[in-house]
Amino acid sequence: MSIPFLQEAAPGGIMSFLPLIAIVAVMYFFFIRPQMKKQKEENKFRSALVKGMKVVTTSGIHGKILEVEEKTILVECENCRLRFERSAISKELTAAVNPAVAKKK
Repeated sequence: MSIPFLQEAAPGGIMSFLPLIAIVAVMYFFFIRPQMKKQKEENKFRSALVKGMKVVTTSGIHGKILEVEEKTILVECENCRLRFERSAISKELTAAVNPAVAKKK
């Protein structure tokens, strides 16, 4: 005696995983890969910091780099000097890198 509905329940194995594989691929290309690329660019920027650069910290403080050490940066703001971790530097405001800053001045 054969049960026909049990025999039809097991079609190709890989075809049932295809939608799951597609979802993982889309997540990788739209979420994970761009985030890794952005992190790599930020690390490259922070390792290239040099004395004299005008920068903005992640907290919004604008200043000029006076001293660069292995893990810290000394930044001069208006009438004070502040020491920050390298990871606290957000972006550069030098005119060559950011032309919008040069137009405002």
